Amino acid sequence: MKIKLLLVITLLASTLNATQNPYILFDDGLMDPRAQDKIFEIGEETKSKLQVNLYIHVYENNGIDLDATRELRKNMMKEKEKLMIEGLEKPYAVLAISIEQLYTNILMSEDLERIIDKDDILDGYVIPLLASKDKNTLYAKTSAAVLNGYAQMADSIAASQNITLDSSIGSAGKTTSSIWRVFMYTLVVTGLVLYIVIILREKKYKKRSQSGK
Repeated sequence: MKIKLLLVITLLASTLNATQNPYILFDDGLMDPRAQDKIFEIGEETKSKLQVNLYIHVYENNGIDLDATRELRKNMMKEKEKLMIEGLEKPYAVLAISIEQLYTNILMSEDLERIIDKDDILDGYVIPLLASKDKNTLYAKTSAAVLNGYAQMADSIAASQNITLDSSIGSAGKTTSSIWRVFMYTLVVTGLVLYIVIILREKKYKKRSQSGK
């Protein structure tokens, strides 16, 4: 009962964090609170200094059937993208991810299309951290990938205006940059370590149960 209560409280806290953060449109419970806080900090500075609205929208599974035809999946994704950006104030950019559908994209208003190189950001800062599909590290990898991509979008816009963001994790001072890069990759490594520990424990318990027969 205590474990179930703890899980409920954790899920509720995650939902509240997302709803209280105007730059997280949806996170499906996949964002670490520390990453959420950093996204809020970057989003606030980007809006105040650059007059640009940056968002994230993350699904674990957006409901599109992977067995459907390519054309049908493409059309369904376009409809979902329309809903993601509906009502957003321009200029805007949205880092959109759906883990199960292997979908990543940056949706943006026309005035940012020449500023944000979405292929460079997705291929260099987001997809590499999402490459593995190990469920035990999904939370860690998603947090790291989203924060990495979000921060790079902000830095790209800042560079186009010859402005340096205090909240940057890539182009700010060495101390700030190092702290946040270590944080992101620590999330991934921690997830992998936990996965190994779980596997080893399962093997240990299995051996004990077999020897007890």
